[in-house]
Order: sequence, then C-alpha cells, then structure tokens
Amino acid sequence: MTESVVRALYSKATSLNLSSKKINVVPECVSRLPNLSVLLLKNNSISALPNELLCLHHLVELNLGNNALKELPAVLGHLESLKKLYLFSNQITAVPPDVIDGLQNLVVLNLNHNHIRRLPPEIKSLTRLRHLSVLDNKLEEVPAELGHLTSLTEINFTSNNLPSLPMQLYQCKELTKLHVARNKLTSLPEGIKALKKLQVLDVAGNKLSMFPVEFDSLPLKELYYEDNRFVRCEPMSSVQDVQVLMLKELAARFVLQQDRDMSSLVHRMLPYYPSLPELLANGSCCALCLNPFLTTWLECVHFVSVNKETKIRSSKTIPVRALLCSYKCFNTEGHSYYGVARK
Repeated sequence: MTESVVRALYSKATSLNLSSKKINVVPECVSRLPNLSVLLLKNNSISALPNELLCLHHLVELNLGNNALKELPAVLGHLESLKKLYLFSNQITAVPPDVIDGLQNLVVLNLNHNHIRRLPPEIKSLTRLRHLSVLDNKLEEVPAELGHLTSLTEINFTSNNLPSLPMQLYQCKELTKLHVARNKLTSLPEGIKALKKLQVLDVAGNKLSMFPVEFDSLPLKELYYEDNRFVRCEPMSSVQDVQVLMLKELAARFVLQQDRDMSSLVHRMLPYYPSLPELLANGSCCALCLNPFLTTWLECVHFVSVNKETKIRSSKTIPVRALLCSYKCFNTEGHSYYGVARK
C-alpha cells in the first residue's frame, strides 16, 4: 500500500487504487495528491474519512464500496467536483441533507446494500444525476422532490419496503430504466405514459393488481412483472347501481368539457379562479367516449397483448386499468373492458 502511494506522489498521479489493501483509515498522504481525479478505496475496513481530503479539488470519482461506513462522511459534501460516488455495501442508515446539498455535480450515485430508510428532500439539488441506485436498503418512501432530477436515465429501488411511488417520478422524462422489484407496491401512479423513453421496467415481486391507464403506450423493450397479484379475466354477472352524480361532479364535467374549447367563456374565465384548475387537473377522460370527468366513476380493466418485441417472463397479456364515465358507456357493445370485482 505504501509503495502505491509513494509512486503516486512522485508521478503526480491522477488516479490511485487502494482497493482490497486491508486498511481501516485513508492514508494522510493521499491529500498531497492535488491532481487526483479517481480514488478507489473499495473492499477495506474504512469507517471514516479524514478532513484532509478537502484538498482534492479535482476528484471526480470516489469508490468507497464494501467498507465500514455508518454514515455519509461530512467531507463528501465539500468535494464539489465529484461526478461518481460509490458507497455500496456499507452500514449507512441515513443520508444527511447537508452532504447531499454539496454534491451538485454528481452523475452517478450508488448506495446499494445499506440500511437507508429515507432519502432527504434535498436530493432535488442533484440536478445532473443520471444514475441513482439504492438497491437492497430499507426505503419506506421516495420523496416527491425526486421529480426535480430531470436528467435521470436509470433508477434502481429494487428490494426495499416501498408501499408507493410519488407521481412526481414521471417528471423524470429521460428515464429509460426503472427497477422497483421486490417492494410492497399495490399500484403504480397514474400518468406513466409521460415516460416516453422508458425501455426497461421491473416491477416483479410486488402486490400490483393491474397496470395504470395507457400503460400499453410505453415503448418498452423489457418488462418483468411476475409474482404480483394481477386480476384475472374471469367474467361473472354483476348488479349495476343506478347512476347518481353529485352536483359537484356534474358541474366539473361541464367545465372540463367547455375548457376544451379555447374560445369558450369558461376557458377564458378559468384563470380568474386559480383554485379551479388545480382541482380539475385531477380529472380523467372516459376510455370509450373520451368525455372528461372529475372523479373515478367506473374502474375497469382490459387485457392487452404485449408487443412481440418486448421481452417478458410471464403471460403474453397484461391487465391495464381503464376508467369509464358511466354505465351507459360500459353497456355499449363492441368494447373489451371488464368491471373489476373487489373482494
């Protein structure tokens, strides 16, 4: 190990590999390498980082995988040139906001195989992040602020304790790979069609009953969804309740319909009532007649054939959620939508 550092000192090295050297502290002389851009320290027993690393102003890549860190060292928040940070296989339980806030040039962040329960809202400052991996942790929620990371192309939250995902995730429109297998997801947020570049989706080992509306419009090349609780196509008779719409729903449908006409009085007046657009933003449109409505009136499902070019590990059809505005639409002939029976 000493020879490696001495050689680096004399050669003014830009990279230093001290992986698998059985060290528990970072040699102080490492800070005397001001031109260092890559520092590899994986597979050791390091439990802390010295403040002297602040001198490494040009450090771009730092690999601390498979060590004994219990928290993110504060010094990391001052290494502003870092683009790749690997902290997999440590004993980290939390991600301090002040550390994350100082890593605004990060492109790759790997926190796999730790004990992290939450990511801080300050993660929104990592606006250049492209790869985020928090596989095999104890995540219980994903902050809505993740939606600020619009450069993300790959997210891996496999093997955590996530009961849901934030709708803001769909603001990450550069996503090509999303891995959320082996969590506790009961549904995926509506609006997934916004991920127009998504090619790989892994939701295996969750508690999903169906995929969200317009899921079949995604350009997926790989889909993994085994070991879920998807509804099956088993038609049965049912009793249809009398359709009774509340005044709020009737008014909302009228306003939503009028808002489609750019020249209508309703469309022109909406900006003067700022609370209304926010309320109406939660509306949907009927899968059959395409008319708008505010609240989910009739939840249905249709079974969609997967694109032949898509690699899947299960059946060739998948259940996709659909919303209808009334029994009138549901009772029309020639469609393939089924009502969902709840036990």
